[in-house]
Parts: sequence; structure tokens; C-alpha cells
Amino acid sequence: MGDIVVYVTVSDPDGFDVPSIAAVAALDDDLRRGMYAYARQARRPVTRDEAAAAVGISRKLAAFHLDKLVAAGLLRFGFAAGPVVKVGRRPKVYEPVDDAIQVQIPARRHEVLAGILAEAVLAEGTGETARDAVRRVAGERGFAAGEEERARTRPGRLGVERALTVAEGVLRRYGFEPSRDTATCVRLRNCPFHPLAAESPELVCGINQAFLSGFLAGVRAGNVEAALVPGAAECCVELRQAR
Repeated sequence: MGDIVVYVTVSDPDGFDVPSIAAVAALDDDLRRGMYAYARQARRPVTRDEAAAAVGISRKLAAFHLDKLVAAGLLRFGFAAGPVVKVGRRPKVYEPVDDAIQVQIPARRHEVLAGILAEAVLAEGTGETARDAVRRVAGERGFAAGEEERARTRPGRLGVERALTVAEGVLRRYGFEPSRDTATCVRLRNCPFHPLAAESPELVCGINQAFLSGFLAGVRAGNVEAALVPGAAECCVELRQAR
């Protein structure tokens, strides 16, 4: 079965999560979808009266739907500049949020891969091949993610099983869909960098391994390794007790 992809503009950068799904669900209404499209096309804050006229409904009903779009993270509101129309009040105006994400099933994190590749191009060292630079940058980013998780959770000394549990939580957020096959082995059921992984498996699998190895080092899980498992149907890397 192919990927299901929905592209929307919302304020949450984490991708596939409950707020993002709520944002998509908010657009499953002709009126809201029409007002959201109008707000994007206007390229300026729009009033309730303007949004209502754009879809042919009352100002009161437009206010209801606009506030639903704000609650879903698709629009933000403010107050119009200029003279006050009523004592102590300025008209409420709405505009789309700036950040963009995508909701995909299964999860894809192409922005992570793009960031690694872009940084590697800019930071390639003297005598370093492009492939080596990519893996180095992936390892550095993984290490930073591991350090951040350790600082956030303060897990103390990590045994193998506890280290894998910590790793599962982080890798789930990155879209790897970790699955604990045994007490000392975690398989990754999804590659967030597909379909590029299918086109350049050696490159992407190397990036995955470097990123995950860096993460384990950053979180100080020296008793766990990120091992390449060629021919696996899902992600080509598994986390297991170091040998």
C-alpha cells in the first residue's frame, strides 16, 4: 500500500501527531476550507466580514469557523490597525501561520534528511569525501539529539534494556516506528527517509546508521549499537546489545 500524504500549513513542526491531525480534520468542512484558502490568497490579515463574504455566510457563522481554524493551529488572530470602530474595540483579523509541515502515513521526515545533506555540502572538510561528510554530519546530529534527550530525562546510568526504551521514545518521534523484538533488540519498522532510501539504499542506510550511532553516544548508551542489517524489509538498521 502506498503512502497517504496530506500537506497543510500549521504551526506545529513535529509532523505526524495529534495537533497536526486535528489541523487536517478542521479542513474537512467546505466553509472552513474556503475561508482558509481565502486567507492564504489575501496575503494580508482578513476581517470576519471579508471571510464571511468570501464563502457567502453570515459574519457570526464566519466567526465560529475562523475561531475553529485558530484553535486547530491553521490561523492566528490579531486586531486591525487604524481607528477604533466601536468604543474600546478594534475589528478582529485573521491570517495563516507561517510554518509548514506535512502529515504522512507512514511518517516521513524529508526535512531531516535534507538538512543533513545541505550541511554536509557546506561543511565538507579538506580531504573528506561527500559520503564521509554526510555520515559525519548525520552522526553529529544524532549525538546532539542524544545529548538533548539525556538532559531532558536525566536517566542516569543506562543498562541495555533501559537504553533501548529511551531510544524507542525518541525514534518514534522521528518516525522510525521502533518495535522491541526481544529484550535486547529494537527493530525499526519504518524508514522516514523513504522513497530516497529505495533509490540510494547504501547512502540512506549509512546516514541512518550514523545518526543512530551518534544518538546512542549522545545519550551515553555505550552498551547498545546501531547495526546494519542488509536485506531487511523495513529500516536497514537495528539497535541491539553491543557485541
